Amino acid sequence: MNSFNDFNNPQVARLPNHLKQFIVEQQYEQYTPVDHAVWRYVMRQNYSYLKDVAYYPYIPGLEAAGLTIEKIPNLQDMNNALGKIGWGAVTVDGFIPPAAFMEYQAYRVLVIAADIRQIHHIEYTPAPDIIHESAGHAPIIADKDYHDYLSYFGSIGAKAIFSSRDFELYEAIRHLSILKEMPDADPAELRKAEKKVDFCQKNLGEPSEMALLSRLHWWTVEYGLIGTLDNPKIYGAGLLSSIGESAGCMSPEVKKLPYTIDAINFPFDITKQQPQLFVTHDFQNLINVLEQFADTMAFRVGGVEGLLKAVECKNICTAEYSSGLQVSGVFTDVGMGRDNQVTFLKTTGPTALALGNTELPGHGKNTHTDGFSSPVGKLKGHDKPLEDLNLEQLAELGIVPGERAELVFESGMNLNGKVENIGRRNEKTVLISFSNCSLKDEAGTSLFEPSWGIYDMAVGEKITSVFCGAADKDAFEEIALISKTSTIRTEYDKKTLQYHRLYQVVRDVRESHSGYGQLNEVWNQLKENFRDDWLCSMEILEILEHEDIMPELDREIRIFLEMKAAAEPEYSKLIRDGFYLIRNPVSQQKLSV
Repeated sequence: MNSFNDFNNPQVARLPNHLKQFIVEQQYEQYTPVDHAVWRYVMRQNYSYLKDVAYYPYIPGLEAAGLTIEKIPNLQDMNNALGKIGWGAVTVDGFIPPAAFMEYQAYRVLVIAADIRQIHHIEYTPAPDIIHESAGHAPIIADKDYHDYLSYFGSIGAKAIFSSRDFELYEAIRHLSILKEMPDADPAELRKAEKKVDFCQKNLGEPSEMALLSRLHWWTVEYGLIGTLDNPKIYGAGLLSSIGESAGCMSPEVKKLPYTIDAINFPFDITKQQPQLFVTHDFQNLINVLEQFADTMAFRVGGVEGLLKAVECKNICTAEYSSGLQVSGVFTDVGMGRDNQVTFLKTTGPTALALGNTELPGHGKNTHTDGFSSPVGKLKGHDKPLEDLNLEQLAELGIVPGERAELVFESGMNLNGKVENIGRRNEKTVLISFSNCSLKDEAGTSLFEPSWGIYDMAVGEKITSVFCGAADKDAFEEIALISKTSTIRTEYDKKTLQYHRLYQVVRDVRESHSGYGQLNEVWNQLKENFRDDWLCSMEILEILEHEDIMPELDREIRIFLEMKAAAEPEYSKLIRDGFYLIRNPVSQQKLSV
């Protein structure tokens, strides 16, 4: 990104550099007249149905989020509206890694996929699109209890450790969702992509923190219901933005279960409708369940369990000592004592040290280019942890700058070297640097030798926290795992462009309340060149019936649509719903009611 547009929104302006790398321009002018028609149909259908089954704030929330029924929202308009409730919005290219998605939530910024679903996926798409993100997530943001949950979830999720297999699944799902939204996707490639997703889902092994947390996110933020089991209301964005599933989810065939921590045991398939949904009695219950799960996560548990998760992740993680010192890098080894306490940790490759999520001067990746290792634990024969000793007490142990010192740890590790510097913060010793230093484990294996240079030893009795990503992400210049698979930009042929123009003519006629004679010509072109169409025909019928004009054309189009609904089941519900919308018109003014 050469320039960054914050839309004059404080939340967007606060985003750190490592999150800005995902942002793309909305390129509003690239939305076609068909895209706007798809948005309008879905929004009118949503209002018509969701006014009865959506959680109360949804309807006024549409306007609070800067949305209109008539056209795809402009990101600037959304930011102007969302800024009033302390949120912002940016556009990205399809799926982004879960950790980044969560962190945006923590910053109170909605991530909106810039693309919109194809007309043949108007009821549901597995790919994130602007209908899902805008019409699904944005309106409910106006509810304070809910947006507090969403933001808090983001702050927890940003720390969740993922496994290397999680990223393979993310890549597979992203690739499949892109193919499904391509108008001319190769069926063989589509089948191959579906098999890849299926394989990855079946071979995840023990689910990671991120995988389990993603389930909680899915069953609440995306597919959550609120109220009672007998009379639930929709608040999940996936349901609010799917005109097919928002209706189907209320049927008895879809089981309704009370939302508890047990939801982590229910995996989900993003490409299929859900067999069960979870109902929470209020949003506070969502926070209670999240807290219950967070208490099991490495960022709160630390120790051997947390470090082993970091090793399995095979990506940048941070371990925090009880002294407050933070080590960020790719963890490759963990030493364990007899009681399963951590005795040693090791990273490989560029590593940085930080305190309070701020990198220590002189201890970035350029200093620790090949990795970092250090003992963990108390000194042998000393009850008081090394980090809690003041300078006088350190001197009594021979730890004085310019002097040689020997440290023997309870684990049996032995360090011998000349003290060069003692780093202290907040009345704690956090780092001791040695020259001419050797470090050996209990078996006498050499872990550091004098010829290797200065040895920086982290100080701390325990590892209290382990979390995903670098402590100081921007100083670390953390480049997240950005997919190499980009959303396909469709190049439209002459015939498709002609089809787009027909939609534009109909929109112009509807909005100007003039030029009705053009509708006959549009209908003739649809009949001759675009027999698969139903939505443009429906929009013409809407104008004719609302204006009470051209009864013969009205009758011809209605018969055509009724026959299409009867002969082609995939259009049946869409056309029936379109007829209902004509009889029960929806306008922007109704959003304020």
